[in-house]
Amino acid sequence: MSEKTSPVVKDTFVNRLLGRVTLSGWLALAAPLLAIVFAALVTGIVLAVTGNPPLETLELMVEYGTQPRTMVLTLNSATLYYISALAVALGFRMNLFNIGVDGQYRVAAIIAAAVGGAGLPLPGWLQALVILAAAMATGALWAAIAGLLKAYRGVSEVVSTIMLNYIATSLVAYLLVNVFGVAVAGSNNIGTKPIPEESRIPGLALIPGTESKVFGLIILAALLGIAFHVLLNRTRFGFDLRTTGLNQEAAVAGGVNVKRMVVIAMVISGGIAGLAGMPQLMGSSYSYSLDFPAGLGFTGIAIALLGRNNPVGIAFAAILWGFLYNSAQILDLHDVPTEIVEIMQGITVLSVVIAYELVHRYRIAAEQRKVSKELAAAPAPEGASK
Repeated sequence: MSEKTSPVVKDTFVNRLLGRVTLSGWLALAAPLLAIVFAALVTGIVLAVTGNPPLETLELMVEYGTQPRTMVLTLNSATLYYISALAVALGFRMNLFNIGVDGQYRVAAIIAAAVGGAGLPLPGWLQALVILAAAMATGALWAAIAGLLKAYRGVSEVVSTIMLNYIATSLVAYLLVNVFGVAVAGSNNIGTKPIPEESRIPGLALIPGTESKVFGLIILAALLGIAFHVLLNRTRFGFDLRTTGLNQEAAVAGGVNVKRMVVIAMVISGGIAGLAGMPQLMGSSYSYSLDFPAGLGFTGIAIALLGRNNPVGIAFAAILWGFLYNSAQILDLHDVPTEIVEIMQGITVLSVVIAYELVHRYRIAAEQRKVSKELAAAPAPEGASK
């Protein structure tokens, strides 16, 4: 009997599975891919106009980008981008534009580096946890300023976080030069005291064929992605956060303290942002210096948009960004301007935003048509005038 019914059951399961994915759902999945293809075409046209062969340039980037050492660099860059984008995405999910991730992670990085270089009388693993906790706390406190201004004084978080970025830049420069900075031997650089070797996070040999290692804190990035999904989709707090972002009036009617949610969301976003520089600090640099990576916060905004604020989508977007950034390094050796990659990145984000907006409008129109058909097909109520 099971042999006779199994094809029916299988067919029913497939039909249900496919039935759940509507045309607008397929369009939403195809939108980023089409946007990337469009960006590649535009970039190819720009290359051709500037006298650089598009196909050869692409082949050059792919060949260099798939080398083991470059793949390690891609994953390492993607780890930094991913954490930064998660911080941005959490704010986006509540309709908060945390433009201050760049300042939050830099202030957190220098404070964490100073704590790590202070030589605390703790076991190495415990000091590593203290460094991470210091980074999270610093990022959270810095973001809380914008959250409090937004909740209790109505100050736009866009304006306040941009201003806080400028303050962070000056504050970090002052702390590095006048408080924590020491001369780096053999160079004109200055940085904080190095983190002891026993407190560093060892790398992982994930890519065969090279001695280079992937940041050990890539595991932390993956755990943050899982926690992000669980928090927003499996908890009451996440439901309240998303409801507040969609409709504050409805959230208030449901008993949500909107001001409290704004502050908490900014604090959590800042805490995640504080961890954005930790893979680099604890896995490669071991101190905060003048050449510490900058601009992660703004890159995170683009990646969060490309990944639609979804931890899985953000992961793919971060890997794509890391690949483009690191594979572009070979272009200088062949007299191809590396700025072409920045053009492609900008066009990709712009194309994705437009594509998602078109899908959103299609969904609204489709829902309106569906409601109209249901109303037209509904029987007239008894007693209605003919």
